[in-house]
Amino acid sequence: MSYVPDSPFNDYLDLVEAARELGIHPQSLRRLIKQRRVPAVLFAGKYLIERDKLEMFKSNYDPRPGRKPIRRLL
Repeated sequence: MSYVPDSPFNDYLDLVEAARELGIHPQSLRRLIKQRRVPAVLFAGKYLIERDKLEMFKSNYDPRPGRKPIRRLL
């Protein structure tokens, strides 16, 4: 998406842009959206993800495949 001044879409990324931001394949991001792990809205046949919600997800997301070790607080 190109930058458009004062557009309501400036706060959103499309599927390909968001996947690039996470460093994963767009199909992997689509799977995460369908699993409701990434909040997205479907608009005109395209998934749109809010930038701030993507940043929150990205801060806790590990793109490596396989089971992740459980982090202990103590």
